Amino acid sequence: MAEDLNPAAAAPAVPNPADPATPTPPAGEGGQPVGPAIVTEAEAPKKKKKPGVAPRRGKKLRNHLKNVYSRLKATPPLPVKQAVAELKKLKRAKFDETIEVHINLGIDATQSDQMVRGSVALPHGIGKSVRVVVFCQGDKAAAAKAAGADDAGGAELVAKVSGGWLDFDVAIATQDMMGQVSRLGKVLGPRGLMPTPKAGTVIPATGDVAAAVKEFKAGKVEYRSDKTGQVHCGVGKMSFDDQKLSENIQTLVDTVRAAKPSGVKGNYINGIVLSATMCPSVKLAV
Repeated sequence: MAEDLNPAAAAPAVPNPADPATPTPPAGEGGQPVGPAIVTEAEAPKKKKKPGVAPRRGKKLRNHLKNVYSRLKATPPLPVKQAVAELKKLKRAKFDETIEVHINLGIDATQSDQMVRGSVALPHGIGKSVRVVVFCQGDKAAAAKAAGADDAGGAELVAKVSGGWLDFDVAIATQDMMGQVSRLGKVLGPRGLMPTPKAGTVIPATGDVAAAVKEFKAGKVEYRSDKTGQVHCGVGKMSFDDQKLSENIQTLVDTVRAAKPSGVKGNYINGIVLSATMCPSVKLAV
């Protein structure tokens, strides 16, 4: 009974490694003792950042951006050349940013007859190489490759794309190949690569395949209104000359203005802004 009341007797014995009578823990593979692993602070897994959440900006940068946004908000819409010059003053990124034009259209996006879609050949290109494939047969395949197409062919190219190959930016098809290309709608449609006459990517029987390839390789871009009635299109790089950027922007705006659907009532273009990859937007005078 006295032993039960003794707290020292109830406490478990602490093994002493120096005591030869102390049993050693069982060894595992390679002679390493099996037991709870001790994780040091350096080996502890670091806390991962949440995806899609940008790191916190410094106070100096936050104040700078706040002043920039306040100034741009109070600035009235600018002519094209002044807007380009103003946008270049806002450059902070070290890489060559892409400059985009965003046009707010006064269309009803739920009406199919008011969709705005087409293509325009920019005078000075967009500043990047465009990969073009052509679905065609016979001598047209050789003519397309001679004009600069990355790949051209008939049934074999359709099978290649159907198998998952999508290493291209623009797909062109001749009219006689649309019966086979239409099978690729589930593959090309969601990526915006499906050839269509409105975008100029379906060449009629009397059309010139080589000329179409050269236009897209030189800088012909496709524009299309989205679900909110907006048109977004790249018009060049930050490294472009101001005059070249201004001409590209003016060409795109004039083309979209000329594509006004007949069913649109009221204002067709509500506003235009110019922006870059990592810069605030600048309003353009319509």
